[in-house]
Amino acid sequence: MNTRFIDWIWNIRGSLALPPEQSSSEAFERLAPLFRESGTSHERTNDTLTFRKKDQAAQDKMSVFDGGVLQVEQGATGPVLRYHLTSKALLFCFLAPLLFLAFGQLTVLQGKFETPSKEAEEKADKKDAELPMHWIDKALGAPAPEKPKDKDKDKDAAKKKDKEHSPTPAYVFAGIFATLYLVGRVLEDRLIRKLFRKKLEEAPAV
Repeated sequence: MNTRFIDWIWNIRGSLALPPEQSSSEAFERLAPLFRESGTSHERTNDTLTFRKKDQAAQDKMSVFDGGVLQVEQGATGPVLRYHLTSKALLFCFLAPLLFLAFGQLTVLQGKFETPSKEAEEKADKKDAELPMHWIDKALGAPAPEKPKDKDKDKDAAKKKDKEHSPTPAYVFAGIFATLYLVGRVLEDRLIRKLFRKKLEEAPAV
């Protein structure tokens, strides 16, 4: 299967025009502080920089990414920085809603198997309503026997079981993770672009 059609889910690609007269060496020197964070390793070959992250710290401005490639190429109007970054966090946030939706459906199916049918309940109600009386009791004018009090308990237990088999919590979590993915996918794209632009335009670290 060609993953190129779906890898946009956890991959972020983009490009930035370098400031006038800025070489690839100067560009990578200004970006270098981003790759000196704890848990980050990187290699640079000519106009290409490859980095990997493992157990990255939360304060790392690129902590959401696990690796990537930055390359300086000659564009139509001058040198351009192209980047391709990968994120397992984005992939997890994309898959989590699907997982919770599956849990919700399994919960519904489980409830259907464990809940008695309506027909069985109606028959039980009729049986309780027609409790037989002995002819001697009828002759003495004794009151009809009361329905078992356990029926109310059974109804409460049924309601409790319905709550246990409710798919609502799973659907809520699916919605939360779907929102996290949509917000994160758009936000991280903009933030990393803004971060690279800021580093490229600011004075190099001494």
